[in-house]
Amino acid sequence: MIMKNGNSLPREIAPGIFWLGDCLEQQHKGMTYHSYNAAFLLTGNESSILIETGHPKDFPEIERQMVEILSHDQPPLKHLFITHQETPHSGGLGRVLQNWPNITVHGDVADYHLAFPNHKSQLKNMEVGDKIDIGGRQLIAVEPVIRDLRTSLWAFDTGANTLFPGDGFAYSHYHWDGHCGRVAEEAESLDLKDVLAVFAERALYWTTTTDMNIYVDKLEELMDELKVEIVAPTHGLPVTDLAATMPKVREGLISEGNVNT
Repeated sequence: MIMKNGNSLPREIAPGIFWLGDCLEQQHKGMTYHSYNAAFLLTGNESSILIETGHPKDFPEIERQMVEILSHDQPPLKHLFITHQETPHSGGLGRVLQNWPNITVHGDVADYHLAFPNHKSQLKNMEVGDKIDIGGRQLIAVEPVIRDLRTSLWAFDTGANTLFPGDGFAYSHYHWDGHCGRVAEEAESLDLKDVLAVFAERALYWTTTTDMNIYVDKLEELMDELKVEIVAPTHGLPVTDLAATMPKVREGLISEGNVNT
């Protein structure tokens, strides 16, 4: 069940999906924003999978949260899925391999063997449509509509119809309004247009110079096709009510693009 009043992580945002991480402060135009480099623990009937590793600064906390969850009769951690190679997403990979030496690593793994040659046999490249079965649910690789890197790959959980879009829903939140650890619909004062702009300018600058209607239309088509019910972004608050929040996301993403391009 989704916790309604918790302000701290870890937090179960859907059955078998645990949101992990810690806040990162960032300055923008004289304001202090918070953001997440989140990871998610997905538990099945037979095994568990970690989605993202978080930023290196956060990994000790993410690991603590994950170990705590797994100690409560959860299936063992056997898999890791990473959306792409950027540090906030894959920066903890070495420590995951160290602490779970038999784990398999999934996604676009084209260059990980250069850093971890001793684990080459555990690197499992995925293409759109490939699946990881953890018992009772599958994690499916899906098209990354909004990419950070060429190698970006998104994932979809069939157990709770949850989309893991990496940087696709990247935005910050207001620490002073108590948004930390809350889902988007609980952060009532959150100005999605404003906080999406912060990330667009700092991390996805290409979105400010293109017609984002094209990408948002494609994103909504993908979500309809998959019947997405929850969105679990790496750099934002999870979205649990699409009808209430997606129109705001669309407005925020489109507002920063050059629609005349």
